[in-house]
Amino acid sequence: MAIRHGILGGISTGLVALTWLASAPAWGANCSSAPVAGIDWGGCSKKNVMLQGSDFRGANLADADLSLTNLSGTNLTSANLEKATLVRAWFTGAQAGNANFSKIEAYRSGFESVFAEGASFAGAELQRANFNGAKLTGANFEKAELGRANFSKAVLTGATFSLANLSRADLSGATFDGPIAFDRAFMFLTRIEGLDLSAATGLEQAQVDLACGDAKTKLPVGLSAPATWPCASD
Repeated sequence: MAIRHGILGGISTGLVALTWLASAPAWGANCSSAPVAGIDWGGCSKKNVMLQGSDFRGANLADADLSLTNLSGTNLTSANLEKATLVRAWFTGAQAGNANFSKIEAYRSGFESVFAEGASFAGAELQRANFNGAKLTGANFEKAELGRANFSKAVLTGATFSLANLSRADLSGATFDGPIAFDRAFMFLTRIEGLDLSAATGLEQAQVDLACGDAKTKLPVGLSAPATWPCASD
């Protein structure tokens, strides 16, 4: 009987240890260290912290919780934020060229005036995120959730929105030269007023019919404006 209890106790202890390991930060992360280029904060909780102006170049912030955290003016160049929780965080004026924001949760987060050329937001949850004035040349938003996201005055040259949910997103004030990809994107009431989309790729008539354009909206050859744009009376 004692042996049996010993075995069961060992199994129980092992399960507790495995549970702790599953919820613990990634091995090697140093959550108590101050921000510095290349730091490993993978899996760390840094909620509601003032980190503006910090240097996170090449840092590992994957799976970290940075909700409500101020990251304005930070340097996130080539940083890895994959699967990070960034709900209501703000990145105003941050440098994030070639950063990895794939699969982040960033509802209502502020990316105003962020420099994120070549960054990946693939599969990201970005509902109501604000990209006002952001530099997003070559950024990848494939499969991203962008419902009601604001791209006013953002630079979107060469951006990819393939399979993205752009429902009620506002692209009307964005600027770009050349192609921009919309392959199979969901564009229900997406604001495209005044945009020159003549070089857009992947755009189909069904998407145009759902979107909100105006007399100044230019479409690729073969596509035409609906008789009445859905948002004409707004």
